[in-house]
Amino acid sequence: MALKVSDQVVEFREVLLRDKPQSMLDISSKGTVPVLLLNTGEVIDESLDVIDWALNQNDPFDWNRSKKSKKSEILIEKNDSEFKHHLDRYKYSKRYEDEDPIHHREICMNFINKIEDQLSITKFLYDNKISILDISILPFIRQFRIADMKWFDTLKKPNTQKWLMAFLDSDLFKGVMIKYPQWKDGDEKIFFP
Repeated sequence: MALKVSDQVVEFREVLLRDKPQSMLDISSKGTVPVLLLNTGEVIDESLDVIDWALNQNDPFDWNRSKKSKKSEILIEKNDSEFKHHLDRYKYSKRYEDEDPIHHREICMNFINKIEDQLSITKFLYDNKISILDISILPFIRQFRIADMKWFDTLKKPNTQKWLMAFLDSDLFKGVMIKYPQWKDGDEKIFFP
């Protein structure tokens, strides 16, 4: 979403993490996505860093305004560490030996409660407009919902559910969540957006 709103056109390659192309591993041995290779040769291979890079190029909606907030910093840190840790063990419990997915789901709910509390005060996570805080946390809340949509949609968390669905139904989200064919060496170039 940051690439889209900042009007940064990139050559796009859809990869499957179970079938990583060697060219991806050559520029980032981490083997994770996203990986952004700049024309300068610099490699950016963390989502937040890609968001920062894009919005530092062009930030037409002032999404960066939340970046300087200690509250935003703490929420992103909790999302990227504690919430993500338990989300993985909830959603992908079969990958982890002796893990109880419901236990991890309950721990995730501590973070969801923080989101719910904030969204009872403001329309978005920082204030009443979308910011970098929303787009940094959104993918993880979406994944939490995907793990058990029926259960999530029956929670009494109306602010979080409304916030999430507003994104999922938005033209911006739909415009970036396009399924591309898996990229292979030699394929025709695809540009995004």
